[in-house]
Amino acid sequence: MTISRRGLLFGLPLFIAGCQSVPNQQALYGDVPDEPYPLKKVPIEKIKPELRRQEVAYETPHAPGTIVVNTPERRLYHVMGNGRAMRYGIGVGRAGLALSGNAYVGRKAEWPTWTPTPNMIRRDPERNLKYAGGVPGGPNNPLGARAMYLYRGGNDTMFRIHGTNQPWSIGQAMSSGCVRMMNHDVIDLYARVDVGSKVVVIQA
Repeated sequence: MTISRRGLLFGLPLFIAGCQSVPNQQALYGDVPDEPYPLKKVPIEKIKPELRRQEVAYETPHAPGTIVVNTPERRLYHVMGNGRAMRYGIGVGRAGLALSGNAYVGRKAEWPTWTPTPNMIRRDPERNLKYAGGVPGGPNNPLGARAMYLYRGGNDTMFRIHGTNQPWSIGQAMSSGCVRMMNHDVIDLYARVDVGSKVVVIQA
């Protein structure tokens, strides 16, 4: 049997595609019914492709397991080693409300309680004072499905990497300094990260 050059050229892209593992992004962001508060699918057509979860080539001096938050890029990288990382789109803090430098994950929580910080209450008491006693975890909680609390020297920095119920805010600079992710993405990152993991926050 012979294969013509034309047949080879037409068949080659199909062969190559068949050898690649291309994630189904709709599946990555589909319904999650087995959570305490089930998640609906994310309308990914409204999320820019570069802000969706994806494994990428990533050269870095940081050890596997490190979280790198690149604030100007609006990207978070979880270093996997061998020149690879899992990349996520993020929302970041408004100007002047952002963490910079090194920290580590001091604790983790699923469907966490949210309590506004003293600074948040001072800046906007009309909005935040009524929540000073804390807001229980759930679908209306600003921290979303998961939170990773950033510490330095044994002290809580009051900055978090957390979920959000506003996926349209990913890629924006509008939070009170924390790093927000789509709930589907923060669940994925939470499963990869251990307490004690290093976090590096890059500012402009």
